[in-house]
Amino acid sequence: MRPKFLFAAAALALSGSLAGCGAAPAPQGQAQAEFTLTYASPYPPSHPFSRADQEWMAQAEKASLGRLAFRPYWSGALLSSDMSMEEIRHGVADIGLITPIYAKGGAHLLRVQSGFYGGVRDIGEQIAVYDCLAARFPGFGRELHGLHVLAVQGGNFPGVLTRTRPIRHLEDFRGLRLRAQSDAVDVLKQLGADPVNMPMSEVYSALAKGVIDGVVAPADTIKSLHFSEVAKHFTSIRFSRGAYPARAVSDQAWRRLPPDLQRLLIASRKDWEAALNRELIAAEAAGIAFGKTDGVDFSPLPAGEQARFDRLYNADAFGQAQRLSQVGIDGVPVFRAAQQLITTGTAHHCAPTEDRP
Repeated sequence: MRPKFLFAAAALALSGSLAGCGAAPAPQGQAQAEFTLTYASPYPPSHPFSRADQEWMAQAEKASLGRLAFRPYWSGALLSSDMSMEEIRHGVADIGLITPIYAKGGAHLLRVQSGFYGGVRDIGEQIAVYDCLAARFPGFGRELHGLHVLAVQGGNFPGVLTRTRPIRHLEDFRGLRLRAQSDAVDVLKQLGADPVNMPMSEVYSALAKGVIDGVVAPADTIKSLHFSEVAKHFTSIRFSRGAYPARAVSDQAWRRLPPDLQRLLIASRKDWEAALNRELIAAEAAGIAFGKTDGVDFSPLPAGEQARFDRLYNADAFGQAQRLSQVGIDGVPVFRAAQQLITTGTAHHCAPTEDRP
């Protein structure tokens, strides 16, 4: 058994029934909630993701008229990044932040599809494209077995933050060891870089120790993850990125809730996603402003270099779609559907107005 599971099991035992829907002690003078759900995240409570999570919890508690309550566990106390889907399935927490893009197995389509969004315009369109694809292709649901999705998350477009030298041209990638999301790994290899995929929670230490030379990440991380302390050059090369299911409740916890509270959580999905979007946009602006006062050099990639990169990125995404056949998944129709939705601008019309977890 992995140490994370051992720790989580001990934590659950000590707290009574954290992974269940049993009631938690209420503050003095306040009515006890009928159902208390644990929530776990690898991020600290001050992170933009966590602020959105706390906003959603407060809204859901209010909408339930006090019948629902949440007990949060932050900073990886119960939940890891690379095993979060399995941990939620097995009741380490009732609800949690899941990251299929870091999953070690069982989420091949969810991980790779996030690279199919070349040309996507903004966070709202990222989520709409994901919803269309998930509704059309059953493989999405199969990889989410045992989970009910409560929020889909898009994100700010990543650039490249490097420790010691900026990237002015694509040739400058050669020889750099970079943390990158899985959908960018192959195209970075084509450019001569040495990409690695690791959870964002491990990047600061890797940069500080010189284990990596830089990170493919949006500008919000300059402040939110304190990257300006260990890297000083940000190049705004645009890595088109997609959305993925990012908050989920275990099927065990879901079945313990009555139908009216299930419907409440379904309806609250749009509120959680809106809170995440607001926090992401605000965090990007704050990251850029903070970086400029903290010695980070910002530079754009020349337009011709960006166009060249876009061609490489989309060609590689198609190749990744083809390679999914090696694990029995036909990814090419998913890639083509994503691109059709983006080029025609029709994702918002096909996405369900009320998704179900």
